[in-house]
Amino acid sequence: MSYHDEKARTLSYARHDTLEGLLQRGRGLGAERARCDPEAAAPFVYDGIRRDWKWDNQTDTRNLYQARLIRDLKLSPTPVVDQLVGEEEECSRAADVLELLALAGSDEAREGLRAYIRLGKHWVSVLESVADYWPAEWWEDLGDVARARIGGEMDLPWSFEPWSRFGIEVPGRRFPPRPSLGGLSDEELLALLAANGTEFNMKIDALRALAVREPAEGLIPLVPSLGTPDGRRSLPLLRRAIDGLGALAVPAAREWAVDGREWLARLGADVLADHPEPEALPWLVAELTEQWKARAWCGPDTTVKRLARFGAEAADAVPVLWRYWRHTPHSYERADYLEALAAIDPSGLDDAYTESLWDCEKRARLLAIASAPHNPQTLHRIAVLRDDPMETPEVRAAAGTRLAP
Repeated sequence: MSYHDEKARTLSYARHDTLEGLLQRGRGLGAERARCDPEAAAPFVYDGIRRDWKWDNQTDTRNLYQARLIRDLKLSPTPVVDQLVGEEEECSRAADVLELLALAGSDEAREGLRAYIRLGKHWVSVLESVADYWPAEWWEDLGDVARARIGGEMDLPWSFEPWSRFGIEVPGRRFPPRPSLGGLSDEELLALLAANGTEFNMKIDALRALAVREPAEGLIPLVPSLGTPDGRRSLPLLRRAIDGLGALAVPAAREWAVDGREWLARLGADVLADHPEPEALPWLVAELTEQWKARAWCGPDTTVKRLARFGAEAADAVPVLWRYWRHTPHSYERADYLEALAAIDPSGLDDAYTESLWDCEKRARLLAIASAPHNPQTLHRIAVLRDDPMETPEVRAAAGTRLAP
C-alpha cells in the first residue's frame, strides 16, 4: 500500500488506478468498481473509516461517500459501531458515518449511537452531532441521560442544541445564533459596513450575506476601511465577498496593491493575480507543471482558477490538469480541476462528469448534476441523489432541478 510520490504525513496512498487507491481518494470510479466486487472492496471501505485518508481535514469529506458504500454494498455497520469505543478521532469518523446510515434506515446505526451516548466516553460531541443531523424525536428522549452525565464531564459542550432543549446551561461557549441579515437589501448591508458604530460580528455577517449575492459594486470603495481593529488583517469573509466582484475589483485593486497597510496590499495583489494579463499565461503553465513535479496537492487550485480565465489559450495545461484530477488525494480540489478543464478544453469530459456523480465531494457532484450527459445511466443516478435521505439539501435540490420536466 505504497506509492512513493503520493504520501501524506504518516500514510502512503495506494496507486490512483487501483480499487484501494480510488476509495482512499473518494473517487466516483472507486464507488462504481466497488459495486462490482463488494467482497474485495469491504476491507478498504472499513479501513477508510478506521484510518483518516483525507488529505485536508478542514475541507475534504468522506463520511457520506463511506456511508453510501456500506449501504450500497450491503456491508454490515457493526465494525463501524465497534469503532465508537476508539480514540476521539476514530469515534468521530465512525459517528459521522453512522449518523447518515441511520437516516438511510439502519436501526443498528441509530441504536449504536444512542447506546454510545448513554455510556461512551466522547458522548458529548456525538450527541451534539446527532442533534444537528437527526429529527428531534430520535434524540430528545436522551435528556435525562444528558443531565445525569454532564456533571462529570471535564469538557463543556459547545453547541447551543441539544443542551438548551434539555435545560442545561452552557456558560462561556456558543451564543444562540444571531438573526440573519439575509433579508436586508444590498444598500442596507453596505450601510452597516460603512457605519463606524457597527459591531464587529455584525460587519462579518453583512459580508457573509453579500458574498452569496450578485456583485455589489458599492462594496469596492469600502474595502480599505474593512480591516480588523488592530489593523493587521482584513475582516473575515471580505476576500470571499471581493471574489464575487470578479474583474470589477481590478481597477481598485491596483491602488490597494501599493497601499502601506500589509493586509490591503496583499488583498490587492491577490485580486490582480486572479485576473492575470496575457503575458502571465506561460508562467502559470510552468507553475502548475512544477507543482505537479513536486506533488503539491494543496494550492494548485489557485493556479488552475487563474489558468481557466484564459480559456482555450491555456491548452498546454490540459495534460497536467488531467493528472491532478486523477491522482490528487486532496479531494476538495478535484472540482477545481474539472471546472478548469471545462473552461479550457471541454472535450472528453462526459466520463469525468458521469463518474463525479459518485464523488465524495459535494462540489464535484453538483458539477456532475449540471453537466453529465443526458442518458439513462446518468438520469437514474441523478434521481438516486435527489431521493437519497443521506444527501445534502443542496445536491438534492440541484438533482431535482435537473430532472424537472
